[in-house]
Amino acid sequence: MKYLCLIYQNEAEVDAMPERDYDEIVRDVLDYRRELQESGHYIASSPLQSVQTATTIRVRNGKVVITDGPFAETHEQLGGFYLIEATDLNDAIRIVSRMPPARIASIEVRPLKVFPQELEALAAKEGGR
Repeated sequence: MKYLCLIYQNEAEVDAMPERDYDEIVRDVLDYRRELQESGHYIASSPLQSVQTATTIRVRNGKVVITDGPFAETHEQLGGFYLIEATDLNDAIRIVSRMPPARIASIEVRPLKVFPQELEALAAKEGGR
């Protein structure tokens, strides 16, 4: 099962970290990414640029509204993500609890939703083998 792991952090606190501490986290992130790749759990991951670079798009009644900046003012901002493969939620929690960003941020873990039509198409494809 695929899980999206959303990393929420206080951007100001991360920006205020001593360079040495930040560099250590980055090294640990890259090392853990390699470990996830080798174990078959890794699908994708990336940090995000500053929340100040965000653009929010809404379409209401056919009209596109574009707003510079984040959707909402919050204490923590979305700072990055991992997309992982795990057998179940407990396995995902085990994987996430070892992620270096968990030391300085909160990580929300959510299973990806599969539309019934996707399941039907997959079953038909596998049945045709």
